[in-house]
Amino acid sequence: MTEPGALFRAVDALLARTEELPPPTERARLRRAARLTQQQIADALRVKRETIWTWEKGRVEPRTPQREAYARLLRGLAERFPEPVEGAEPS
Repeated sequence: MTEPGALFRAVDALLARTEELPPPTERARLRRAARLTQQQIADALRVKRETIWTWEKGRVEPRTPQREAYARLLRGLAERFPEPVEGAEPS
């Protein structure tokens, strides 16, 4: 019998492989909205700060396994800090 957790992990891995990341400018906006530094994200993903800079500038795209972790971080930040709607009043 297959463990349900293993099935979900396998599905999550497939989703992560095909998942699009937000545009580079949105990656930087989300990081700044969360008041995170490039170094903090680099430390969490075990890469150099310069790597985060290249991802935010669109010069290089993240690769596995950091891509999946970075996508997860960006999804979480996007839920907490949605993109402002043009013309909307600040709350």
